[in-house]
Amino acid sequence: MLRKLLLATALMASPALAQEDGAGPNLVIDVTGGANGQVVIDLLPEYAPKHVEQIVALAKEGAYDGVVFHRVIDGFMAQTGDVEFGKASGDTSRAGMGGSSKSDLPAEFSNVSFQRGIVGMARSQDPNSANSQFFIMFAPGTFLDGQYTVVGHVVAGMDVVDAITRGEPPATPDVMQKVTVQE
Repeated sequence: MLRKLLLATALMASPALAQEDGAGPNLVIDVTGGANGQVVIDLLPEYAPKHVEQIVALAKEGAYDGVVFHRVIDGFMAQTGDVEFGKASGDTSRAGMGGSSKSDLPAEFSNVSFQRGIVGMARSQDPNSANSQFFIMFAPGTFLDGQYTVVGHVVAGMDVVDAITRGEPPATPDVMQKVTVQE
């Protein structure tokens, strides 16, 4: 019941999501750094099946473990997921420029609006270039609607997202220490 209430509150501009609540697996992210805690993302395979499949596969492989939040813009979003250049244990100076060994994905745009807590796939100027990186919205960003693929929405831990250290890149970035999938 609480989950449905949180979803309805967070997604007033996207009522179709409230009807689909719980349809997909959850991505569970343990965050460490300036922000500490767990973020749970309800993935939406009914809107972006190929993107969700790739995120789930990368999480199950452990590819997201230890990846930094490399681009965090106050009042906009927190971006992470560069499994190639974003590992906290290495040189993160190129974080945000990489992807994964998997193929880039064709756009799966939907009518879901980019509201607070929505998770979208990062990409280059090519709409068909999303790979492993994703971002979580701090606030509505409806100018992104129909331009980026929506893959999920935060159902728990938005307070942790709000605490992620800001910067492009942050001086000391927060880390997705462990990322798992609950099906």
